Amino acid sequence: MASERHRFSEAFLLSFPQYLPMDFSSKLLENAVNEMSQLPGIGKRTALRLVLHLLKQPEARTIQLSQSLQHMRTQINFCENCHNISDSKLCEICANSNRDERIVCVVEDIRDVMAIENTSQFRGHYHVLGGKISPMDGVGPGDLNITSLVEKVKSGKIIELILALSSTMEGDTTNFYIFKQIEGCNVITTTIARGISVGDELEYADEVTLGRSIINRIPFETSLKSS
Repeated sequence: MASERHRFSEAFLLSFPQYLPMDFSSKLLENAVNEMSQLPGIGKRTALRLVLHLLKQPEARTIQLSQSLQHMRTQINFCENCHNISDSKLCEICANSNRDERIVCVVEDIRDVMAIENTSQFRGHYHVLGGKISPMDGVGPGDLNITSLVEKVKSGKIIELILALSSTMEGDTTNFYIFKQIEGCNVITTTIARGISVGDELEYADEVTLGRSIINRIPFETSLKSS
């Protein structure tokens, strides 16, 4: 039995070399690789290549990189109006007087803000939820920026709320929850047109498709009837 387990382990490691144990000549190098491999999509071998690349760079460049990451982590703010990442209390979008604050586009995170901004088809404000309702992942409405959104709608300053979450089960659940929370409020509730394939994440859609989905948005009630 022990020999069979050994053969299985050996075959597994040969099939997946990324799991082979690595011997480091330096504890400092090992620590750097271990930390780098914590990043999403980065395995130990890729982390080793990145760390060795940094070692080949001028010391000043590596120090500048580490300082930029440290400053980003310690000094970055979240917009007090829309929860977008910002360098000050208000993000550049909310502080822009040329944007229409009466039209608010609800998105999951800042990557969706960037994706929609790249289309140049939307001139309103955003509201970043910080995720989607997902009971399987332990994420409920209280974990998201929904309360501040509902308060914003109830203030009467918003004339249209665009629900621009990904067309996944979690996205649709979150859309419906928000819709029920603001039901009865004097606001038009729309959702992006289904040029975005069902199950796709918003950030991966090309600019033309996403831009057309924003322009051709439909009333949310219509999307409920067609689903």
